[in-house]
Amino acid sequence: MFLIYTHKITPRLNYVFKHICTRVLGVEVSFTKTIEEFIAHDSLKMSYTKQQLGNEFFVKSNEILFEQGLSDIEINVHDWENTKCFFYNGDKSSIPFDIFAASFYLLSRYEEYLPHLNDEYGRFSATESIAYKYGFLHQPVVDIWAYKFKDRLQNQFPEFNFPQRAYSIKPIIDVPSAYNFKLKGLMRTLGGTLKDLSALKFKQLYIRYMVIFGFQHDPFDTFKYLINRQKYTKHKFLFFFLIGAYSTYDKGINPNKKKFVSLIKQVADYCEVGLKASYFAIHDPDILKSEKLRMESIINTTLTASRQSFSKLNLPESYRNLIDLEVQADYTMGYVNYIGFRAGSCTPFLFYDLDYEVQTPLKIWSYQLMDYSLLKTRSLLDKKKVLNEIINEVKKVNGVFIPVFHNYTFSEDEQWYGFKDLFNLIIESANED
Repeated sequence: MFLIYTHKITPRLNYVFKHICTRVLGVEVSFTKTIEEFIAHDSLKMSYTKQQLGNEFFVKSNEILFEQGLSDIEINVHDWENTKCFFYNGDKSSIPFDIFAASFYLLSRYEEYLPHLNDEYGRFSATESIAYKYGFLHQPVVDIWAYKFKDRLQNQFPEFNFPQRAYSIKPIIDVPSAYNFKLKGLMRTLGGTLKDLSALKFKQLYIRYMVIFGFQHDPFDTFKYLINRQKYTKHKFLFFFLIGAYSTYDKGINPNKKKFVSLIKQVADYCEVGLKASYFAIHDPDILKSEKLRMESIINTTLTASRQSFSKLNLPESYRNLIDLEVQADYTMGYVNYIGFRAGSCTPFLFYDLDYEVQTPLKIWSYQLMDYSLLKTRSLLDKKKVLNEIINEVKKVNGVFIPVFHNYTFSEDEQWYGFKDLFNLIIESANED
């Protein structure tokens, strides 16, 4: 047991110490405000307060973990060996930064509650983040800081054996529309036909009707390939199907179509299946509840995982709605057009509600890469280089790599050329260990 002495035990302190010490480093922690208890403890221990008691392992505390609500915090980012950090705490501390306060700031998404500019979909932009502005978005800094902390502890407690964790992957397959042309209904087919004609897309018009009449495979129907790929890896793919109503933003398949329901059931036989909440479900708990119940009736089990349409999050409401419906995990946290670590970590963490000052049971799996972010890189060779770089960052801290691909990414569309190779590279990155 790792004992922490502090002058005040708060929900924030409890939350972030358990993430760093237990989830990242694999060590159980307990807290005390009693000096005698701290002195008597003969194993791993440290003090986290304003003044060092003696010559113990000591981290000088920042006030953020002892506050409530939001305040205008001054952030000064400094270099720290191979990474960056903030909340510098001076020379007397065993480590030069309060990594617990800094980690809380990133994991709680403190900055997303502060005034900022959203993008056209109302999303928090990567360019608004402290990680982007100071050049550490590409690193899982919370995990890196945790490992630096572990190294310093190990020097002081050489007899203590820290458990080892292993690198793993959690591939996400996002399915906003299972088919491009099939099962779209008469009105949508006619509308698509007119759109193709007005844009002079005669090749697409030809493919549309070849698919509809059964002479050609629907380009978005890549599920057979993905299921076959799943059979050769122990890492379960997680599919998110959109089953919400047709709207300006969501143009999926009608969930009343038997062939669509059959497809979801077939995928669920081999892979994990979650709900891709529709754009309007993000703002309306009643719509979200109906979509959850509908998905549960299809997969015939309790829904455990969700993803929000367009990767849109309204904090804290989006997560509160999921908690109310007893959804256990969410995979929305990430940036669509930028590769990196939105919450600074590649270790799943629990959502901390800053308004209520409480740790919730909702587990956040923050993705680091969406297929669209690789389209900026032109050649396949360069795409592989970029992909390997982010994988290596996760491997250095034995974290979980979470990429988001779409079902149409594996089609023969020219813009997605080579993406099957990239997906295989991700699978192999876990199998080689």
